[in-house]
Amino acid sequence: MYYMEPSPAREGRPIGSAGPTTASRIDKYAPNLIDLGLGAMIGKGKRSQAVIDAVVRNGCVYFAAVGGAGALLSKRILSSEVVAYDDLGTEAIRKLQVTDFPVIVVIDSEGNNLYETAIREYEKKV
Repeated sequence: MYYMEPSPAREGRPIGSAGPTTASRIDKYAPNLIDLGLGAMIGKGKRSQAVIDAVVRNGCVYFAAVGGAGALLSKRILSSEVVAYDDLGTEAIRKLQVTDFPVIVVIDSEGNNLYETAIREYEKKV
């Protein structure tokens, strides 16, 4: 699941700018989605402990995409199809086909959290 709200597509493109939105906006719902089988999420920013616990419990992964890079990310989206809630416009649920989509593993299935480990590594050096 990629947390984003795309801009309108230009002629000949499947989607407009498609940068990530803040993942914590979904934290209220994410544990249930993960428990129901969601295997991966893409967004930006930290996640709640409840989400991290659900990630570990279910072997899920949380990836981060670079904020502000929506135009570049959209070039990696080959197709976009609204599959639910078309009436929500940019917040509709879409099925995306992507290739070489540049994301970083932030929280892995064992609960390792790059946001925390990176801070610890930085603090050791200063």
